[in-house]
Amino acid sequence: MARAVVLGIGNILLQDEGIGVRVVEALQQHYQIDPAVEVVDGGTKGYELIPFLEVEHVLVVDAVDADAAPGTTVCLRNMEVPRFLGQRLSPHQIGLADLLSIAMLRGLDPEETVLIGVQPDALDVGINLSPTLEAQLPHLLDMVVAQLQQWGYAVRPRTEYAALQAGLIAYTGAHIYAETPA
Repeated sequence: MARAVVLGIGNILLQDEGIGVRVVEALQQHYQIDPAVEVVDGGTKGYELIPFLEVEHVLVVDAVDADAAPGTTVCLRNMEVPRFLGQRLSPHQIGLADLLSIAMLRGLDPEETVLIGVQPDALDVGINLSPTLEAQLPHLLDMVVAQLQQWGYAVRPRTEYAALQAGLIAYTGAHIYAETPA
């Protein structure tokens, strides 16, 4: 059973509104994630996401209205993430605050909740991120990886993971050693 969830939410048909989904796609593509972490493309599922909040750690990635310059990132923790109905950080019809409030009322409140958000630049119909948020994607991905590692979950780049599996390198806890040819 998962002890942590990385939840990317957003509508990929509205440009930057889909940033959360794009970040979790990149996470799954480029990293090998600890089996105790479930990575979820939450899209615009709304209330269907409540069961995913029944874990110790919840990390949400989303476009947020931070009243800041486009591309500005924010990181909110626990009670900094609004938990009362009606408060909207995201343009979704069903907001993160709604999900967290209902989870709390059902006794599913995670031990720790982190929201990594970014101020969108464009919310027009389109499947591509704006150049501003496309440029922020690696930074957001780094923030997600750093948070998971801070919680103690193993996160390794896939190229390293593939080399480990092929026996080209050895992993001894915190260090990676290149194998010498015989």
